[in-house]
Amino acid sequence: MKELVERAEEVAKRAYAPYSNYRVGAVVRTTDGREFEGANVENAAYPLTQCAEKTAIGAAASAGYRPGDLAAVAISASPCGGCRQWLYEWRVPAVSYRREDGSIATVSPDELLPDSWNLPG
Repeated sequence: MKELVERAEEVAKRAYAPYSNYRVGAVVRTTDGREFEGANVENAAYPLTQCAEKTAIGAAASAGYRPGDLAAVAISASPCGGCRQWLYEWRVPAVSYRREDGSIATVSPDELLPDSWNLPG
């Protein structure tokens, strides 16, 4: 997953983060091998900001993919709480991200978001 995280770090350079200057990139790999990129896109009304993970998952959804169709997500930083719910709901089996110490973690959404709500279907 190292190469996917490194690619997410390259995507982060394209983020629109004029308020925080905190750039995040994500790459989604589908079960059939397609890949979608996303970067965070900030807004002056901060709750309207789009996280990198949501942007990448949204691109996959726009291409017709659904929960269970994503094999992996790589992120240039640890996902926020809201994105942890997205990763859980999309049933991504492997989430990799760069830790603050420089190492790469690969975990399941269950590990990121224990005691989650049960999902329909």
